[in-house]
Amino acid sequence: MKIFRPFKINLVFIFFLLFSSNLFAQTFNIGHTSTVLYDNTRIRDVNTEIYYPADSNGDDVSISIGNFPVIVFGHGFLISWDAYENFWISLVSEGYILCFPTTEMGFTPNHQIFADDLRFISSQMQIESQNSSSIFYNSVLPKTGIMGHSMGGGASFLATENNPNINTLINFAAAETSPSAISAASNITIPSLIFSGEDDCVSPPISNQNIMFDSLNSICKTQISIINGGHCYFANENTLCSFGESSCNPNLNITRNEQQSVTNDFLKIWLNFYLKSDQNSFSVFNDSLQSSNRITYSQFCNSTAIEEKSFDKELIKIIDILGRETKGRKNEPLFYIYDDGTVEKRLTIE
Repeated sequence: MKIFRPFKINLVFIFFLLFSSNLFAQTFNIGHTSTVLYDNTRIRDVNTEIYYPADSNGDDVSISIGNFPVIVFGHGFLISWDAYENFWISLVSEGYILCFPTTEMGFTPNHQIFADDLRFISSQMQIESQNSSSIFYNSVLPKTGIMGHSMGGGASFLATENNPNINTLINFAAAETSPSAISAASNITIPSLIFSGEDDCVSPPISNQNIMFDSLNSICKTQISIINGGHCYFANENTLCSFGESSCNPNLNITRNEQQSVTNDFLKIWLNFYLKSDQNSFSVFNDSLQSSNRITYSQFCNSTAIEEKSFDKELIKIIDILGRETKGRKNEPLFYIYDDGTVEKRLTIE
């Protein structure tokens, strides 16, 4: 007679899924909410349009399960936030939360106040992730980028200066501001990506982005100049911007779609590395710089700092497949979320 004694088998299946949030390769629908974020320090309402990954398109729909990096985007002078639809269409679907403050839209914007709005939103979104009544509860990764176009590009320097909460700075046809974005650049050490249009006559690179790039003290900085690129084509059609550019350069030798395609190709790779910690992306980015016939570029990067950034990570939390935070359970898949954007899927069977 055979006697079978019960025994336990512990099997731990660890899948290292190197993607941002919980699904790096997933394509998301786009949710949208209009909100007013209140800054207690400045006694100021900051009206903000936010687009985020969702399972269905629509206003105020639930955010998809996962943790997503945040990008705060500053608009250009007299350019409405909705002219930047090309950015949220391109990036939200790949797992980013995009925030557009609609402040300082008038003829006499205060650049410092606008920069402070960008800075405030970058911090407030982390607080929203801790607020159980917020759409973004438990859904914001502690990875944030500041972006901006034209005036908003200049303000992005002011918002990033001496700001420890920002992981990367990116801007498009950045214009000088008051106080000076060029001066602020010298106090910025985080990775920075500067886009210029070769034929931009509104904020010419020679007197704006080139000097900003040279002034940066970033551990890694790249300036991409799009051949034949203009000022307004970084965004969608905007009457006032187009009118201003047509007065000094009415015949750009590039289409809006072509300029945006070049921008997206490089932007996504950069973001994948610095906000999603996709380790292969930096080499892909550099290979693309060298092989592309659509751009010229300048770059300075400290390779040691890049390597340290790539491998240093800390566990933030553990969630189940419904997005609920847990201390860890057996016999069900769990997601271990790290501060570098990677997610480790574990299933412990006992």
